Amino acid sequence: MPSFRIPTPLRPYTGSKAEIAVAGDTVGAALQDLTRQYPDLHKHLYAESGELRSFVNIFLDQENVRFLQGTATAVKESDQLRIVPSMAGGQEIFPRIHANHAKIKIELAEIREIGG
Repeated sequence: MPSFRIPTPLRPYTGSKAEIAVAGDTVGAALQDLTRQYPDLHKHLYAESGELRSFVNIFLDQENVRFLQGTATAVKESDQLRIVPSMAGGQEIFPRIHANHAKIKIELAEIREIGG
């Protein structure tokens, strides 16, 4: 049976399982079986329209299935699929970290002044 590797952020919805065997001869059928087994995953993978969310990428070997035949991509019994959520936010986190670090340094300096 094909299987899915589940990323850590989605494991709470799979009973902490990292790999799940699924039935299906296409990526779409395999995804349907995955969400049948673990219904709580559905809202994290699919939009209300029923389409796979734009930030959810499915890889077969090293290929994003979006660049193959999408969810119609054929899978074999021995295939391993990976769910790879896109990272959002770009580099915005780094200025926030630096700003918070500077704020902490200032607050520590103020505490030292008050404490003597």
